[in-house]
Amino acid sequence: MFNGNRMKLDENDILVIEGIHCLNDKLTEAIPRDKKFKIYISALTVLNIDYYNRISTTDTRIIRRIVRDYNFRSYSAKETLQRWNSITNGEKKYIFPFQEEADIMFNSSILYELSVLKNYALPLLSEISKESPEYAEAKRLITLLNYFKGIEPKFVPENSILREFIGGSIFEY
Repeated sequence: MFNGNRMKLDENDILVIEGIHCLNDKLTEAIPRDKKFKIYISALTVLNIDYYNRISTTDTRIIRRIVRDYNFRSYSAKETLQRWNSITNGEKKYIFPFQEEADIMFNSSILYELSVLKNYALPLLSEISKESPEYAEAKRLITLLNYFKGIEPKFVPENSILREFIGGSIFEY
């Protein structure tokens, strides 16, 4: 229950905190460690193009981000690519130092997600002009996505984590 700007949990209450700072104990220092259960969720892609070339987790994450930023934040693919260094710098500072402290890790990657995201990302990436500094990265991601056959989003379950990026989830955010 809230009391002004403070929250007081009753004995059997559970508090769920989501976000990039949640693994950092400074956020919850008033809660004893044995009363916390930390879950780290990350897309750890496990796909290879061939025997020598794997699809990086970073590529999956940036494609997810491009689609979500467009759908829910009204950012173009170019704007997301411009922000990417800032995003990864934040991860290096606020996530990666604490990820090993998680009690459990959940891999949120889905084998077919790039086939679904392709439908959204290709048109967005194609809007980036050759004169743009982000063009080379856009072209690289387009080449990657063209390895996949597109899958229509109607085949994605409404309770899939992929819906966080493409919309149409039964969950409210």
